[in-house]
This record gives sequence, C-alpha cells and structure tokens, in this order.
Amino acid sequence: MQLYPKLILDALKNVRYPASGKNIVDAGMVEDDIRIDGNKVSFSLIFEKPTDPFIKSIVRAAETAIQTYISPEVDIKGNIAVKTTAAMPQPAEKPLKQVKNIIGVSSGKGGVGKSTVASNLAVALAREGYRVGLLDADIFGPSIPKMFGVEDEELYIHEVDGRQLIIPIEKYGVKILSIGFLVDKNSPVLWRGSMASNALRQLISDADWGELDYFVIDMPPGTSDIHLTLVQQLAISGVVIVSTPQQVALADARKGISMFTGEKVNVPILGLVENMAWFTPEKHPDERYYIFGREGGVKLAQELGVKLLAQIPLVVDVCDDGDAGTPIALKDSVMGHEFLHLAHEVVDAVDERNNSLPVSYTHLTLPTTSRV
Repeated sequence: MQLYPKLILDALKNVRYPASGKNIVDAGMVEDDIRIDGNKVSFSLIFEKPTDPFIKSIVRAAETAIQTYISPEVDIKGNIAVKTTAAMPQPAEKPLKQVKNIIGVSSGKGGVGKSTVASNLAVALAREGYRVGLLDADIFGPSIPKMFGVEDEELYIHEVDGRQLIIPIEKYGVKILSIGFLVDKNSPVLWRGSMASNALRQLISDADWGELDYFVIDMPPGTSDIHLTLVQQLAISGVVIVSTPQQVALADARKGISMFTGEKVNVPILGLVENMAWFTPEKHPDERYYIFGREGGVKLAQELGVKLLAQIPLVVDVCDDGDAGTPIALKDSVMGHEFLHLAHEVVDAVDERNNSLPVSYTHLTLPTTSRV
C-alpha cells in the first residue's frame, strides 16, 4: 500500500466541521505536518480554542475517514495531535497560582469512606516526598480535623505581600484547612448555600498555601452548588470518585461521574476507588467477606471507561487509626501500602491527563511532578 500526503488529505475532505459546515481540509484545520512511516500516519489538527466541544469527535472522525477511504491497515489511532490558535485564560485569574495539581475527591453519597480516602491519599503523597495541601470542603460534615487529631487547633493569620492570610495547620507533612476549625465541633453547620460557598472561597483564596505539588480537596458527598463553586474557582486537574461495591452507592457514583463529565462542569475523572471492597478479619488476614457486594466498582469502571485506581478493603485498623487522628497511610503495613499504591496511581493519572492537553495548555501546566 502506497501512502502519500494527497491521499490523506483527500480522505480528510470527507470530515466536516459542524460549526462551519466546511470539510476540515478546506477549513484550514489540517496542519502542514503530515508524516508517513510505512503504514503509520501522523499529523496535527488545528482548532481555534482548546475548549472547542468538537475536538474529540473530529479526531475520531478523521481516524475513521482515513481507515475507511484509504485502508483499515493504516496506523492512525492515537497519532493525531491537537493544536489551538487561541490562548487559554491566564492562570492569574485562578487562585492557588503556586499549586501544580488540584485533585478533587468526591462521592455520590455519604458513608462510603470519601474523607478516609482523601486524608490517606494526602498523607501517602506527602510520604512520597510531595508538597501537599488538604482542604476539607465537606462544609456540612467536616471530618478531616478529627482524622488528623487537630480538632482543637486554632487558626492564625499573618501578612504576606500586604494581605492578611490564614496559616494552614500542618501535620504529617500535609497543610490542612477545614471549616471545622471555624465552627463548634459539637454543633451542626446550618448555613445557606451562599454562606457555605463564601466560606469555602475564603479558605482557598485567603490562605497561605504556598507552593504545592498536590492540593487535595475533600468534596461534599452528592452533587451541589459547592461542587460548582469549586469547579468555577479552581483549575481542577481531575476528580477521584469513591464508592463501595453496593448497588445503591454505585448508582449515586454514576450520577457524580455524569455531573463532572457533563458540559457545565467538564472536569476529567482520574479514576474510581472501590472502598470497603471486602471485609478482612484482623485475626484472619487471608479471608475475604464481600459484605457490600463483589466488584461492583470494578464493573462500573469498565462500563464507564474510567480507570479503577484501587480496591481498598474494610479493615478495623483503618477506622481505629482515623478516630485516633493517625491516618493508616503513615504505617508500613499492608493497608499503609494500599494507600501508597493509590497515591502512585493518582500521580500517574494526573501526569497522563497533563500530558494529553492540547499544545496551548502547556503554558498553564507545570512540568510533570517528580518526587523529592
């Protein structure tokens, strides 16, 4: 099979850009960089904006056109690069300018161990040498102070470049802020949505977080305006979804994934954590009891095409250590290594997401984070 640039261009003329109705060749969307190496073909497509809603569909259509009008033997899948002509908004418009990656930890419902996963993920990242911040954005049920044993700590303010900024509490190498530091721990938080959103903005923008490799956000369960506040205010790298294998939890997790990947939010899903995947008795570590169902999270991840980051078993020590203010990720134990594995998977997922951004994103994205 003889391949040459004109053959490629003729095939691409069968792909139309919906916004203009023109084929992508006549519309000037095919970069003059077609490369042919045997059966392998690669080139770039040019879009006006990196937020163009047709990027993915046009790339897929271009791949299909080449294999349909030339030959299915042409190696084109994954070889089409995307470039953009318009610059993205400058990062100065977003807070946390010294933070490289922002990771949301979310769940479709409460009680699935979201905060446990968030706190242990933050500790595991810190153990790996990363600079880590943890924001407890679960406004109506803040639990991070308890899990770190800092419930009675007081917040202080200092001046930085003429601004009065809150100093985060630091423990186990993690900088922490929570609404739990500002309210009576024995009283419910009875705030309207706007009050909660304003408090959250203050903890983000009016705090001295400094330079961080990872900023982990323990989001509220479910779907709410708090999520929209976070997404609108922050350039979130991606979200980790936490669920148990139980069908009720999975149904809500599905809704959460749908919210984040929808047009209004449009935040990447880094992957799914199946928490409480099975129960292992302390005296019988080799035994597994699937009390919430078996591999529900595995099947959901496969169905939705998201990565399964980890299966975390239900072990008594995780609960006991959380209540004692010493996250189990601090320990060189089986469960400690489970969360270190999760941290590695999240780092890889974030790096993969950053490396897949269009060319014009590169001035926004800092280099791949390396361990200290």
